[in-house]
Amino acid sequence: MAKKTILITRKWPEAVEKRLSETYDATLNETDTPMTTEEIGAALNEYDAVCPTVSDKLPASIFSGNHRAQILGNFGVGFNHIDIEAAKAAGLTVTNTPHVLTDCTADTAITLMLMLARRAGEGERELRSGNWTGWRPTHMMGTRLRDKTLGIVGMGRIGIATAKRAQAAFGMKVVYYNLVDVPDAALEGIEATRLDTIEAVLEAADVVSLHVPGGGDNTHLMNAERLALIGPRGMLINTARGDVIDQEALIAALQSGKIAGAGLDVFEGEPKVPQALIEMENVVLLPHLGSATTETREDMGKMVADNLDAFFAGQDVPNPVT
Repeated sequence: MAKKTILITRKWPEAVEKRLSETYDATLNETDTPMTTEEIGAALNEYDAVCPTVSDKLPASIFSGNHRAQILGNFGVGFNHIDIEAAKAAGLTVTNTPHVLTDCTADTAITLMLMLARRAGEGERELRSGNWTGWRPTHMMGTRLRDKTLGIVGMGRIGIATAKRAQAAFGMKVVYYNLVDVPDAALEGIEATRLDTIEAVLEAADVVSLHVPGGGDNTHLMNAERLALIGPRGMLINTARGDVIDQEALIAALQSGKIAGAGLDVFEGEPKVPQALIEMENVVLLPHLGSATTETREDMGKMVADNLDAFFAGQDVPNPVT
């Protein structure tokens, strides 16, 4: 029996590519060159499965029905780069890789908080440029996180993991907003207060960390009015999706001093990053590193493989996008 054909749209960890190549007739992207939307659309008619990532765009226009492809094995937990309804209407099963990114993404949120609070990026740039003149009592003073209030918008697995780290390491108070009730068992070990609105969280917090899905109603969730509520001493952290923040409004808020700073791992229109953000010293910028550890990326790839294996064996997929 001929092996099923699959397309991997980007370069994946070697261990994952090896596993997939043993089981399937796998086309790999050795050069890691991003594919165009048109190329991915064409691939739907050439392969039994297409495995995209967050860097790919799969709009409704490429799902015309009667595709050879039967499944999209998405490498990532987020799927706002795929028009899910159009894909399903065209008869495709869509899967993702939840849960395995939790710890690494929470670690990245804490990294951004520390870098921003202690001006670490700014300090490293000064030293590397040769402009550091030595220790002095008032040089590059930041702020400590201990006893500050962390506001979590989106208290899912990553939000909870971020809150646990912040409270255990720094003794931060935690307030949060979540659309649905969070089970008490999930909050075990955290002293956290649920507030009724996003606005209430923004007003109460010294540091706001975003952990909500992108797209839909969450597009530009953080608009000019909400950004202003964070206050001139407040900081904003985003390890979720770039489109959750109105980038132009954020730039204006930072430039006018309506908020003190921002730590961003994701951007609207990646990989483009506005020059205004790059030039600001009160902004920490990372190139979408949230899940970028060898262990996590391999786990993500293995989860895609598990989904494909189950699907082609006629079994329920472990991680369907619903």
